Amino acid sequence: MNKYTPRTWEPHERPSLPGSPSTPLHPTHKRWLFAMVGVLVAITGGLGNALVIANLQYLQGALGATTAEMAWLPAAYVMTNVCMNLLLVKFRQQFGLRAFTEVFLVLYALVTFGHLFVNDLNSAIAVRAAHGMVGAALTSLGLYYMIQAFPAKWRLKALVLGLGTAQLALPLARLFSEDLLQIAEWRGLYLFELGLALICLGCVFLLKLPPGDRFKTFEKLDFLTFAILATGVALLCAVLSLGRIDWWLEAPWIGVASACSLVLIMAGLAIEHNRANPLLMTRWLGSGTMIRLALAVILIRMVLSEQSTGAVGFMQMLNMSYQQMHTLYVVMLVGAIAGLAVSALTINPAHLLMPLVISLALMATGSVMDSFSSNLTRPQNLYISQFLLGFGGTFFLGPTMVLGTKNVLANPRNLVSFSVMFGICQNLGGLIGAALLGTFQIAREKYHSSMIVEHLTLLDPRVAARVQSGGSAYGGIAADPELRNLMGIRSLATAATREANVMAYNDVFMLIAIIAILTMIWIFIRSLWLMSTTKTATPVQPSGAPS
Repeated sequence: MNKYTPRTWEPHERPSLPGSPSTPLHPTHKRWLFAMVGVLVAITGGLGNALVIANLQYLQGALGATTAEMAWLPAAYVMTNVCMNLLLVKFRQQFGLRAFTEVFLVLYALVTFGHLFVNDLNSAIAVRAAHGMVGAALTSLGLYYMIQAFPAKWRLKALVLGLGTAQLALPLARLFSEDLLQIAEWRGLYLFELGLALICLGCVFLLKLPPGDRFKTFEKLDFLTFAILATGVALLCAVLSLGRIDWWLEAPWIGVASACSLVLIMAGLAIEHNRANPLLMTRWLGSGTMIRLALAVILIRMVLSEQSTGAVGFMQMLNMSYQQMHTLYVVMLVGAIAGLAVSALTINPAHLLMPLVISLALMATGSVMDSFSSNLTRPQNLYISQFLLGFGGTFFLGPTMVLGTKNVLANPRNLVSFSVMFGICQNLGGLIGAALLGTFQIAREKYHSSMIVEHLTLLDPRVAARVQSGGSAYGGIAADPELRNLMGIRSLATAATREANVMAYNDVFMLIAIIAILTMIWIFIRSLWLMSTTKTATPVQPSGAPS
């Protein structure tokens, strides 16, 4: 029989979308196995990159690299992760998702194993790039395994859990990555990553997904479009990742890469727009509904940068150690798990915009609470705010995905376009958020620093007393009065820089709150508009007819 001939399915097991597995009835013990493999696969898709992000400063010393060079590690992951989404959906439809995953899991394991013997930045970037390709497949794979674990009536809950589990990778990585470093220094991270890849490979081989229908989907022009769009998106990811480090207006390559990225992306979209059977449905993606959905996802992902770029960066600026922040990481993880669980229990296809409003309201509240921080703020002061942000960060994901798939079900050809759009918005939203907030923090720190230094003069008795008290602390090691005075001035300069950073981070937290509130108002107004324009008209009864 031709492998592309559609199978005969029972109504309950028919695949919901092209390229997805069938959903036969499973015994209870097998459903539990599908759920466990789904959680493992989904977390593995992002955990390796999360381990690197959580330990970037330590790896910088181990690899002997600069800050700009280390920024290529997470950038390489995002580049390949976004680009593979362009091909993954069609590959899944023609060859099956499991084939793709097995090939790239083996590649990922081999590259990671090789990196254990090479203490080199280039090999580290290669591992991140390979992980990005595998992560694109594992996210979908974890989602499909989770769907197999639930009966048909709970399919939406499975969608929420499968999609949200991948978001737990970063809080988990922060919890135990310090212990991995004690095993074999930086190699401890890669040994753990290699172990996860091998375990996932074994689980995928042992517990296979049910088969689905396969279709001939690829055309020669798809690969040209992929090459053009992937190059353009990769350049854009590089600019967003390194712009605030090399600085936007000073590094010539940023301008060249930005221009080339814009030209390549527009050229790729122009080719797709005029094709009879395009890879991306540009007209559908350009509709008002999809543009609004994409903008909402990007804005919410920007707000979520408050945890990684904001709170964690603020605590590290105040020299808080891993041990001091361990409980804070636990709170972030608990908040994310709670948001995921509540979202799965309460998701309602008739009210998908309200969870977005609630998520943004919670995240705005947490950001406003953090905006009153000082140099005396400690991790325990951030427990409530970070719990709210963690909760909101996973509470919105499921409803957002369902909003998009509702439009896909009407025309399955839009599946590729939606998957690409959702993946790109998720990744680019995080990059834009980190770039915007990081740049804003640097600019505000310079502003506050200039304002503070402007009022520091030794003619002011209070400043002179502060310098003298700062220098007296070194009286036991410095006998020279001039040297003690110099040390006092340096101590005062350090304190001024710290205060400028504290005020800059407070500005960042307030900016995040403003973005969240404006996005919430926009979505709330949109939901009210939809409610008022989609009410079912009451039929008019003819005169004399019984009501």
